[in-house]
Amino acid sequence: MEKITQTAGRNALGEFAPDFAHFNDDILFGENWNIPDIDVKTRCIITVVSLMSQGITDNSLVYHLQNAKAHGVTKNEIAAIVTHVAFYAGWPKAWAVFNLAKEVWEGDASAQPNKDASTDMPLTEGRGRYLKSQDEVAISDKDKFQNEIMFPIGEPNPYNKFFVGQSYLAEVSHEQVPIFNVTFEPGCRNNWHIHHATSGGGQLIICIGGCGWYQEFGKEAIELTPGKVINIPPEVKHWHGAASDSWMAHLAIEVAGENTSNEWCEPVSEEDYIKLAK
Repeated sequence: MEKITQTAGRNALGEFAPDFAHFNDDILFGENWNIPDIDVKTRCIITVVSLMSQGITDNSLVYHLQNAKAHGVTKNEIAAIVTHVAFYAGWPKAWAVFNLAKEVWEGDASAQPNKDASTDMPLTEGRGRYLKSQDEVAISDKDKFQNEIMFPIGEPNPYNKFFVGQSYLAEVSHEQVPIFNVTFEPGCRNNWHIHHATSGGGQLIICIGGCGWYQEFGKEAIELTPGKVINIPPEVKHWHGAASDSWMAHLAIEVAGENTSNEWCEPVSEEDYIKLAK
């Protein structure tokens, strides 16, 4: 069995926390990961499942996903693993892990068990088969924001033609009351629009992360921060979106009504939007 070695602890914390670095490199990885009763591929899968179950989807999970790929876990296998665990650990956690796993296995028909996923160079004996240390793994701003909110960001919004900037849409519930999570990249906002209805209707939005704005035509803008609830009456022209320097996500809940429809209007002017940042 090939010996696993690790130096991430000493590289990152050797001077600041030498005991922790020793336990990390010599005990956790040096001894535990080298117990021959379980092969390394299985250990990689167990570690990914453990982190997912705890809701840990930061760069440490990226690191272990890359490590799982390097030890032979294929794209189909990781998809099946995350899908299975989703029923026990939770659906939002699965979405968060899939967002990271898609990038790790992007474009791969199968895993490359003897290559470093970051450089595609053979791994040497001195490094074992480990990839970048955890402090070296970079994750995208989208992944970082996903770690801040409990609902999935989802896929690019099919209604993006009515938005300035990039937004994403994820269905949270389709039974009884349809609920969607709408996520806006910094600077993204939807056009002015109106929810029409002959009775009832309108929309309810609840900010769940980041910072943004909601504005009704002719009125001052209202800042959106986590927990802020906005009741949007029917027939009111309005827009909502992220602040220029922050991601923002809100749940969108359509209020039941008769003859409901949505009218998209002109974009929010750049001049009016910039004024909000001052």
